[in-house]
Amino acid sequence: MTSEIGTDVDRAVAVLRRGGLVGIPTETVYGLAADARDEMAVRRVFTTKGRPLGHPLIVHVADVDQARRWASEWPPTAEALASAWWPGPLTLIVRRRSDVLDVVTGDRDTVALRVPAHPMARALLASFGGGLVAPSANLFGRVSPTTARHVADDLGDAVDYVLDGGPCVIGVESTIVDCSVDPPQVLRPGAVSESDVMKIVGTIAAVSGPSRAPGMLASHYAPSCEVVPVESLEEADRWSSADDDSSTEVLDASNDPIGFAARLYAELRRCDDEGRRRVVIVLPSDEGIGRAVRDRITKAAAPRY
Repeated sequence: MTSEIGTDVDRAVAVLRRGGLVGIPTETVYGLAADARDEMAVRRVFTTKGRPLGHPLIVHVADVDQARRWASEWPPTAEALASAWWPGPLTLIVRRRSDVLDVVTGDRDTVALRVPAHPMARALLASFGGGLVAPSANLFGRVSPTTARHVADDLGDAVDYVLDGGPCVIGVESTIVDCSVDPPQVLRPGAVSESDVMKIVGTIAAVSGPSRAPGMLASHYAPSCEVVPVESLEEADRWSSADDDSSTEVLDASNDPIGFAARLYAELRRCDDEGRRRVVIVLPSDEGIGRAVRDRITKAAAPRY
């Protein structure tokens, strides 16, 4: 069975308030939402996704005032970035308050926060009045969902309700900036680029240390078919011409990285649905959202765990 899809925000709020799970649209990808103050509901998110405990979740809130209520410290870098990019595809990591659930933060002393821009997500958060964890609404490590149908197809009736806000306009997960360190670090690339961050905060530091935010694992976002990243269309054509059973699909992300980002996950899903054995993807330049697209493709191509 698949979960019910609809557009009833009030119904979604009621489901969340009784400890249920709701698939929600954001401008980046669809999230699997639960009340971030309800430990049983949050643990159900991990179970439904098959996500290992210890991987921190992002808390989605309605505005910066709500975000500050989850933080024990709100540094100037967080204030500046929130002012510039919220609501929007940016997640900020700050020091947490002691009452934030350990299961939300992976037992870390920090919490990840975001104010999404999607109008339906904003209406939901305003009506709910609290924070929602909302990792991507798919099985852990697999291709992220960018439509309500993707959520229902992936998770079935393990989700109590799916809000249909249409296709995600950005299509790759939010940029994550760790503001709990000085200088800040960009832990995951997204639509807000490193240069965008640097314009606001000045210096940023290179990422160091173990995985401590969503999307930092080497293998992620993976379809069933093999993913082969290449740097040129000529190289892609060599892969295609060498495959005499026509089971290789070639996709070109180099000409329009913004447009390709919006359809990347749908394209990977299509290749699986059509039974493709391999998808060869021409990478975009390592600039702007192109860096995020390269990151997702490279991780989709990594050895599966």
